[in-house]
Amino acid sequence: MRLRAVLFDMDGTLLDTAPDFIAVAQAMRIARGLTPVAGQQIRDVVSGGARAMVLSAFDVDPLSLEFEELRLEFLERYQENCAVHSHLYEGMAELLNEIEQANLLWGVVTNKPLRFAEPIMHQLGLASRSAVLICPDHVKNSKPDPEPMLLACKKLNLDPSAVLFVGDDLRDIESGRAAGSRTAAVSYGYIHPEDNPGNWGADVVIDHPLELRRVLDRALCAC
Repeated sequence: MRLRAVLFDMDGTLLDTAPDFIAVAQAMRIARGLTPVAGQQIRDVVSGGARAMVLSAFDVDPLSLEFEELRLEFLERYQENCAVHSHLYEGMAELLNEIEQANLLWGVVTNKPLRFAEPIMHQLGLASRSAVLICPDHVKNSKPDPEPMLLACKKLNLDPSAVLFVGDDLRDIESGRAAGSRTAAVSYGYIHPEDNPGNWGADVVIDHPLELRRVLDRALCAC
């Protein structure tokens, strides 16, 4: 079926949101009289969520009350500063323009809660352009379950086979495949050093957003 829409994961695929996560973690350390940690140390575990980033930034027992207090503070601080330094990846603005010029729809399917994802989309001027935004708040089961993808396709009134899902995590590819969509894995996102997107079973692996051009060209002509 001819491609009708492109759906993106948010963190590490559409947007580089790590700078805001890193800024929050460093501010928390400074507030406690601690020296900053290497930003890459936090960037490497962004896909693991707040829990992983707090554990990366602080030497703390994950079962302790202290950890839970740190995690909640991290989320509170992030909610207040979630769109300060975040930005589209290099080439992504151009790609989105080309997608729109080709009369394709595009949207976001993310495991990021709505209270963070929605303000970021508005702040970056993407909310009015995105055809759909699906967050864990909208479904019972998050990625890798196919439910978020299936809901996005339903809202777009499209068969999943007419949709390409782009993500930087195995969960994205599993969700897209289970929904019946075509999938593209990106190697430029928040990939753990020991992980390999080539092993995820995606239809294609790309190293830069603009490499999606050739994928879209083939899909548009169904060749």
